[in-house]
Formats: sequence, structure tokens, C-alpha cells
Amino acid sequence: MIDFLIKSTISLCVLLAMYHLVLEKEKIHQFNRFYLLFCLLFSFTIPFITFEVIQEITNPLIPQNTIKIEEETIAVVQETTNYWLISIWSIYTAVTSILLFRFVRNITKLNTKAKSNTAIDYKNSQLILLKEVTLPYTFLNTIFINQDDYHNRKIEEELYTHELIHVTQRHTLDILLIETLKVLFWFNPIFIFYKKAIQLNHEFLADEKVVKSHNNVPFYQNLLISKANANPTYYLASNLNYSVTKKRLIMMTKTTSASRALLKKGLIIPLMTALLFSLCTKVVAQETTKKEESTATNKSSAFKNYYDKTTFKVKDENGKVVADKKYADLTAKEKNLVPAFIYNKNKLLTKNEIDRVMKEGGPEIFVIDPYDQKNIKVKKEDKNAIYSTAEITEKPEYPGGIELFYKFVGENFKISDEAYENKLKGKVYVTFIIEKDGSLTDFKILREIGYGTGEEVLRVLKQCPNWIPGKLNDEPVRTLYSLPITIQTEKTDLKH
Repeated sequence: MIDFLIKSTISLCVLLAMYHLVLEKEKIHQFNRFYLLFCLLFSFTIPFITFEVIQEITNPLIPQNTIKIEEETIAVVQETTNYWLISIWSIYTAVTSILLFRFVRNITKLNTKAKSNTAIDYKNSQLILLKEVTLPYTFLNTIFINQDDYHNRKIEEELYTHELIHVTQRHTLDILLIETLKVLFWFNPIFIFYKKAIQLNHEFLADEKVVKSHNNVPFYQNLLISKANANPTYYLASNLNYSVTKKRLIMMTKTTSASRALLKKGLIIPLMTALLFSLCTKVVAQETTKKEESTATNKSSAFKNYYDKTTFKVKDENGKVVADKKYADLTAKEKNLVPAFIYNKNKLLTKNEIDRVMKEGGPEIFVIDPYDQKNIKVKKEDKNAIYSTAEITEKPEYPGGIELFYKFVGENFKISDEAYENKLKGKVYVTFIIEKDGSLTDFKILREIGYGTGEEVLRVLKQCPNWIPGKLNDEPVRTLYSLPITIQTEKTDLKH
């Protein structure tokens, strides 16, 4: 929404500046009318236009041995209420409702006035005779005039011609459009300036027709000056004396050559092109893979290569070395006690640092003591106690690895048609307990993104095969586990 408002406002401002600086001064009023209307349409469309510019970048193939290795943690996600957002929307709704009521009320007033007073057919319009003292003004195909002035023939022919142009060219529709936008986007003052420009252009059009029809510019100019400010302005109607300024009086006698008009119209094309490329261009980085020498291609081989010359001395519960092993021969529990060499003081090393460490290799001897107090987790007294993954010695695992688990979820997860239509994207956070036998229980959705995604995650997880349970000192325990599941309907896939 913010992106839409920023892009549309920039476009509206630039195009309106173009109008005032280049087009308004020329006698191309019909073109200017449609230019102003097109500016509104173009500016509301431009945020939805995207031109992708592909920029190729070289990205060295990073070996899998740089994968960050972390302890599993329970992600506690809490729903928070954005009171600022609620307040902003409440204020917007309140102000918009008030302005909409005012807008509808004024239309109703004009319609009521048209129905409750005498109507006379006049060419392509209707004359509504009012008892109130007023100069002629137009709404849709209705011209409101003073009853006494009409019967006493005090309304000049130039004034009838002026108002008929508003009727035949349907100027009221332009006013209703810009007023609707002002109601919806009341916080954006640019529409006030657009309305002024549109109304003044309507007067240029009407004045031009009067001058051509009656061919008496001085008389018409004096007539406008004499009638100026004789009655209040109706903001939904076209008024005879709207902005009787020096601009209107000068415009009546001005001429614009065809070549000059064509040149100025042509300036719009590069301006709109510049707006499109500046506001709609999106640079997409396309990686080109450059293979580099690597000592390993995945996590396991990384550790194996790093510890290739290392002898692991494994101790028993009495502290005696009972086995000398290579890294590939270690059990899963023993491998968990081997430090992650890609970290230094809990900070992930850079690729260059990892390459240097890999080249140096691991120590000649490394002692593994599974029974050292720092490697032994404390068991809770309650046999049915629930442990976090940080409290156990062996983490639970899906048979075949977590990637196979996500593959299982992806193959069984069904996204609703409504979610596809709305291009749903986001994460569903779920927790569950992995029991001692590996079954999954006590599912809880911490956050979902609607359209039944939470219920669908629960349905799939209830069909999930048993996991390998977590263990505490070689004994299976109940383990609390959390997962984020990312849903991207645009790509019609589901991933972790």
C-alpha cells in the first residue's frame, strides 16, 4: 500500500507539473482535458507495472562445508496486536465516511432541487428555475438558473451557450470522478490541485465555444467580470464565474500554432517513458555459478575432510580410552560432541577463513568423553517430562533427514483455490511433541496466515510417520519440537 501511494503520488505530481509548465498556457483545451484524466489513470496504474532488468552476477559455488550448524531451538512466536495500524485504519475509515456522507448529501441536494422546482426543456438540457438569486450553474444535463431572470430575459445568450458546453461535453462526470478520488484519498492534497486544473480547463473549453459562437470577445469579457462572485460556488457543479482570472481573459484572445501544439504534446512521451523506467524498473540479479575448488560438497564430507588426519580417542565411563577412531567411524552421539570448526567464538567464519582452516586441517588427536559432566544432561524426575532439544543429548530426527520430512509435507499439503487467487505467501509456525516411540502428538499452531493453512498443516502432521525420538543419555524422552513452514502459492510450492 505504501509503495502504491508513493509511486502514484510521484507520478501525479510530475504530470501535473508538466501540465502547468507546458500545456496549460496553450490553446489545446480538449487535449488538456483528456491529458488530466489520463494522468489520473496512468498514475494509478503505474504501481502495478514492473519491468524486470536482469543483471548477471558471478557467484562462486560455495561448498556445502560452509553450512551453518546450529542447535535446534524452540521458536516461541507470539501474536502481537498492531494498535498503531488499527488506529490509522480507524481514523481513515472515520474521515472517509464523513466525506462520503457529505459527497452523497450534496448530490442528493442537487437532485432534490432539480425535482422540486419547475423544469423546462432547453436544447440538450433542462433548465431548472430557482427562486433563489443565482447565476447559472450546471450539474449533469441540468442548468440551474434564477426564475425571475429567466422570465424577464435578463440572462444573456452567452451564458446559455457557456452552460450548454458543460452539459454537452459532460464536464460534471470529470468533477464527480475527482471528487470521488478526493473522498478516498483525502490525505493526499494533490487531488485538490487536480480538481482546480480540471475545472479551470472546463471554463477554457466553455469560453472558447462562446467566443466562436458569438464572436464578441470584449463584450463576453466584460460580462464575466460583471458577474464575477455574484453567487457562491457549488463544488459539484460547473459555475459560470469559476475562477474569473487573468488566465481566462487572456486565453480568449490567445492562439496556438499547430506545430507548437504538436511539439508540446510530444514532450509527454519522453516524460511518461522516464516515469515508467524510474518507477517500474526492477533489477533482478541472476547468478551465474562459477565453480571453485572445494575440499567438500556437504556437511558430512566437510567434517570428514577437516578431521581426515585426526585420531579420535573415545573414553568410557571410567575415563579410560577404549577406542581410536576416524571421523567416519564415530557414532551419531560421538559426532555430536565434535566441535563445529566453522565457528570461532560462536561467530560463523567467512568463506576465506573456512578455506584456510580446511587447508590446515584438524588436530592430530581429539578426545571424546561422552561421560564428562559437561556432556551429560540432567534428567527430570517426572518420567513424562517434556524436554527441549537443548536439554537432550541426541536430537529427534525424521527417518532419512529433515529434507525428506519437508518433502513429505510438500507432497501431502493441499492449498485452497482461494489461497491461490490471493497469491498467499507467508509462514505457518507449529509445535508438537515427539513421543518416546517417535509418534507426534499435542500439535499447536502458533501462527498461521489464513485460508485454512493452519488446519491443513495439522492434518498433514497427523499423517506423518514416526520419527526417531530424542534421547537423553541414551534413553528416549518426550521432546518439544518447532517448525516454520513457508507457503508460496505464486510458485505453487511449499518449503521450509
